[in-house]
Amino acid sequence: MSVFRGQYHHTIDEKGRIIFPSRFRELFAEKYDNRMVITNWDGYLIAFPYAEWRLIEEEVSKRRLLDKKFRDFQRFFMSGAVDCNLDSQGRVLVPPTLREYAHLEKDIVLAGMLKNIEIWPRDKFEERNREAGEKIDRDNEIAEQLGI
Repeated sequence: MSVFRGQYHHTIDEKGRIIFPSRFRELFAEKYDNRMVITNWDGYLIAFPYAEWRLIEEEVSKRRLLDKKFRDFQRFFMSGAVDCNLDSQGRVLVPPTLREYAHLEKDIVLAGMLKNIEIWPRDKFEERNREAGEKIDRDNEIAEQLGI
């Protein structure tokens, strides 16, 4: 199974372009069609290959709009979504609204999360990852559930 994994430290240029790591580009070429959808989430961005995003859209479209919590989620997550393409040099242009939301200015981290890629400002990623590591050291319930 081909998946996105690992973390890659890069920069975002003055035009808002990010160079995706060669391993991620290879996976997009092998399994997907270089199209992706990027959206906001929890202070960072998530990039989904277009095919994976379509699965999310299908699931969301089955939900009832009478649920206010669901509408709030949909408004935030779905309306923040932007179609993007990898260009011939393996770059993606991140729109200004998404760069502002995630505070992407220079040093960034691309984190492979199996079916999607998280895009973080480097300092926030390192802080959140350190906090997560400390929590896991204290309580490894999830690792136990996974049989690790």
